[in-house]
Amino acid sequence: MPLLQVSGLSFSFGDREILKEGSLLLDPGTRLALSGANGSGKTTLLRLIAGIMEAHGGTIYRGKSTGLGYLPQSGVVHQGKTLAEEVESAYGTMHSMGTRLEEIESQLADLESQLTTTSDRELQRVEKEFHRLVEEQHEIHESLESSGFYRRSSEIESVLQGLGFSKGDFEKPTHQFSGGWQMRIALAKVLLSRPDVLLLDEPTNYLDIEAREWLENWLNAFAGGVLMVSHDRYFLDKTIQGVAELYLGRLKMYKGNYTSYETRRALELELIIRAYQDQQEDIAKLEDFIRRFRYNASKAAMVQSRVKTLEKIEVIEIPEGLKKIHFHFPPAPRSGDLCLRVEGLEKAYPQRPLFRHLDFEVQRGEKIALVGKNGAGKSTLMKILGGQDTHFRGTVHLGANVVRGYFSQDVEGSLDLHQTVIEAVETQASTEMFPYLRGLLGAFLFRGDDIFKPVKVLSGGEKNRLALVRLLLTPANLLLMDEPTNHLDLASKDVLLDALTRFAGTVIFVSHDHEFIEALATRVLEVSEDPKDPEGYRRTRNFPGGYDYYRYRLNQELTPSPVVATKSAPPLSREEEKARKSQIRKLEKEEEELLSAIETLEQRNNQIMELLGTEEVYTHLEKLKKLHSEKSTNEEKISDLSKRWEEASEQLEQILEMV
Repeated sequence: MPLLQVSGLSFSFGDREILKEGSLLLDPGTRLALSGANGSGKTTLLRLIAGIMEAHGGTIYRGKSTGLGYLPQSGVVHQGKTLAEEVESAYGTMHSMGTRLEEIESQLADLESQLTTTSDRELQRVEKEFHRLVEEQHEIHESLESSGFYRRSSEIESVLQGLGFSKGDFEKPTHQFSGGWQMRIALAKVLLSRPDVLLLDEPTNYLDIEAREWLENWLNAFAGGVLMVSHDRYFLDKTIQGVAELYLGRLKMYKGNYTSYETRRALELELIIRAYQDQQEDIAKLEDFIRRFRYNASKAAMVQSRVKTLEKIEVIEIPEGLKKIHFHFPPAPRSGDLCLRVEGLEKAYPQRPLFRHLDFEVQRGEKIALVGKNGAGKSTLMKILGGQDTHFRGTVHLGANVVRGYFSQDVEGSLDLHQTVIEAVETQASTEMFPYLRGLLGAFLFRGDDIFKPVKVLSGGEKNRLALVRLLLTPANLLLMDEPTNHLDLASKDVLLDALTRFAGTVIFVSHDHEFIEALATRVLEVSEDPKDPEGYRRTRNFPGGYDYYRYRLNQELTPSPVVATKSAPPLSREEEKARKSQIRKLEKEEEELLSAIETLEQRNNQIMELLGTEEVYTHLEKLKKLHSEKSTNEEKISDLSKRWEEASEQLEQILEMV
């Protein structure tokens, strides 16, 4: 029996049809991503299922006992309670059950006394009521036990700390938390309410990397059903088993993770767009013929035939979000090889030490990810590097011809609230960029009449996106960006990532988007507490290479080093020596077999790449999908085999060092 069933759902805003025939099933243990172009109606669908809005047609079915938890994208504010008290309210239903349990216990005590004093005629009624209450008491006890109600203190602590709260925050009044932390409180309450169905709208928007990883593990262990919207590919790949795509008002299901969905969908959309372009050419030719010969009597029959043909054409629709935008930064002066040098940087707030004796350099062309736990001081350091915070000791030296461009989440002061969106970017852009401004704004979710909105009426997320567009139009050669991907959909993130990857200048950025960091960073600079500093000052640690290498190094630090025999160790016995030689031969054979398997798969992928370029394949959807699927599977196998080879190789080296 499904937890949730949506059938033939329809909904419209005025003359705009958001949903035509929305249908989906959500079973226990099923985790689905709700996908679709920006503005396609994903949030609307979640609100309809949650019962916040009413559908115009169709049905939404869930069992009477099926609990539902909904997390909106933003706008939740808590006040009047401490953090601990607020999240305790997630157990409201269970508290009511506990109250009922106390009532039953009182009623049972009364009935028990009646059993010895009541008349024979009343005895049967009293016994029947007594047994009914005992059964109800047992059911409530079972429900409270299975819900974790009696273990809620430890569960509350686990969830809050997993989402980044410290124990010192528990007694803090909720109104003192910022907007992002307010949404974390809302998420904690939804998770602690233990619903059967979770509806999550951008749950990772305000989470740092550690909190995202914790939520990944929580969702993967969750036994209920999940339907969520997220613009974090990496997070989706780690958590979902299928995708429900909302496309032109209809829902279509895809099995597998988000990457496999995108691969398959890209092939389908390529054919759709090609068919759309061909159809538009045919329509243009028909309309041109009708226009040219409409008043030519000798061609009246031919004109009429084409009019009928035109009327019968079922026009292929292409959502706005499918139009790909490629952005190039405006030319900026070339900086010197040394872009930035920080020497002896010191910064502290009352009761909160941050930096002391901080030193590092940045070379031209680097793309540096600044990472660290929440509260480590990343945003403060970015403000110092961007020239926004001058209250510090030490020096921040800019290299020759360095022009800084700075972006942060606090953008209110950088925008003229009396301008419209289009005016705000026109005042920042060079004349050469004017023809591309509407396309660039569209890529960052300002479409249609949105570009004529006054800046003062924009939401916080819209203002952030506008400030980001303005930064991209600045001829800077050092970009300092604090959380640039917040409030962007996947298509917008792709535009930004593509532009930054090809950017010839230098980038220092803070992001909690695993995929974005992995794709962009050429070096990782970690801000963390210095274990050798008794006052709690931070340090920076340099990790040359990408984000994967940084994660690998962290995992190595957390994994105890294997005990390696030293030269002074006693000689091995004959049996031990024989076992070691056998292990060496086994590992050498494993290495050889793994390398051979990797080579075979790589050769097959090279063949597939050649086949994909042939007309016989790229004009045949099924063949295309099959080959792309095989290539994707091979790449996963190659990755897995490579890791196993590295492990075997490392193990072999350790054994050989002891010989």
